[in-house]
Amino acid sequence: MIKNIKTYLIFALTISLVYSCDEFVDVQPTAENSEDYFNTEQDYQKALIGAYDLLQSTYLNVMLGEIASDNTLSGGESATDVPGIQEVDDMIHTPVNAQLRDIWSWMYAGVNRANYILEFKDKTDFAGKNEILAQATFLRAYYYFELVKWFGDVPLAVDKRIQFGEQFNIDRTPKADVYAQIELDLIYAAENLPYVQSEPGRVTKGAAQALLGKAYLYQNKFNEAAVVLDDLIAKGPYDLLTDYNLIFEEAGENNIESVFEVQYFDGQGAGFGCLQCSEGNVAVGFSGVRAYTAIPDSAGDIFTSGFSFNVPVKEVVDAFQVGDLRKNVAILDIEAWATATGITYGTGYEHTGYFNRKYIPRKRSSNAQGDRNLTNPNNYRAIRFADVLLMAAEANNRKPSPDDNKARTYLNRVRERAFGNALNNISSSGTTLTENILQERRVELVGEGHRFFDLVRTGKAAQEINGFVAGKHELFPIPAIEIQLAGGRWSQNPNY
Repeated sequence: MIKNIKTYLIFALTISLVYSCDEFVDVQPTAENSEDYFNTEQDYQKALIGAYDLLQSTYLNVMLGEIASDNTLSGGESATDVPGIQEVDDMIHTPVNAQLRDIWSWMYAGVNRANYILEFKDKTDFAGKNEILAQATFLRAYYYFELVKWFGDVPLAVDKRIQFGEQFNIDRTPKADVYAQIELDLIYAAENLPYVQSEPGRVTKGAAQALLGKAYLYQNKFNEAAVVLDDLIAKGPYDLLTDYNLIFEEAGENNIESVFEVQYFDGQGAGFGCLQCSEGNVAVGFSGVRAYTAIPDSAGDIFTSGFSFNVPVKEVVDAFQVGDLRKNVAILDIEAWATATGITYGTGYEHTGYFNRKYIPRKRSSNAQGDRNLTNPNNYRAIRFADVLLMAAEANNRKPSPDDNKARTYLNRVRERAFGNALNNISSSGTTLTENILQERRVELVGEGHRFFDLVRTGKAAQEINGFVAGKHELFPIPAIEIQLAGGRWSQNPNY
């Protein structure tokens, strides 16, 4: 259902109209429409699908979360291929960066869609309504979490849409208050959702607990993070998938390790003039090997070509220890692969010889629809159980009264899967264990969009990212046009 029902919503925050080019649920940003809508459970369900729809636009957040870090370079065809991406890579981005404005606009579109449901949460009663509202509050929290980690203080609206004209009298809300609302939303969601849903992609209790633990971790609330993540690990239905090779393949979608997964599929509607219209994972095509060509039915005939963005650097490849089974799943060494399989390929800008194997285009049926570089069906594993274990390890290690035994247990559970044995288990404690956990996050989650924010929240970004300026680059700039459209009442983030 999540993959097959498309939506359209006219959204107005900061007067920036964002269009989802899908067949639609007509959700106009005017209160008068409430008389004609939210009269049945089906109305609520359709509006909820509309709120889910913006998750597909988070492909950009994921890709830039890697490119902004020390894991990857922007790549592409040339130094002028998508200038906004190149700027983020070089830490020279400004308030007129088009991709940063997309993140702002698309995440607020998601917020407004969730708030539209919650604005009329009391209009019609029916069985199971609390679960619909819980899913909506999770989605609002998810979008606000993205906004606050990218931009810091952001305008906050609760149970109401921010409508045209209101940008003139709404202020940026301190991020501590935004986080407080995120926590409330996720606590409510966790209390009203099941651990297992009948439809893949629907929010679960485990997803709410995991995101709540992550929100606590980003605020250095280590005690709170440890409590909720420990509970999730003990009571949730999740486990590490035995075969790491399967996690990022089609056969591994929505598996026992997937706590929350953004659903994508082969669909029409995307184009470079409307990338958010794609029902496929745009980042996958962007990250693919340029001019990839394989002999039909050969060993190399499992990938297809892309635009060679988001290319891993040798440093992150070398971060994997000898014997780590994750390396060849996470990283495609294109020269070695070409030698082994006979494929041919082209090289793009900043070619490193490596590609993000987790999210590059796979060969698909000849019946696949749409632009093959823009509608890749690869789901994004937004929260994996391995991430939960590592967050819980960090929380237990860094809380005021550390529990390093528990932290090591969680950490080594991840490492034992990575090496296939216990010979590489970690025995450290204290700050050394902290460093071990953070290093494990890098190699376990490389290519998944978390690295930049891990470096920022742990105070390591300035020493690891070339061009990073402390006191500036911890946040990205509020798009200049949004400040202008708000009548100048919003201040810019420091040093932009």
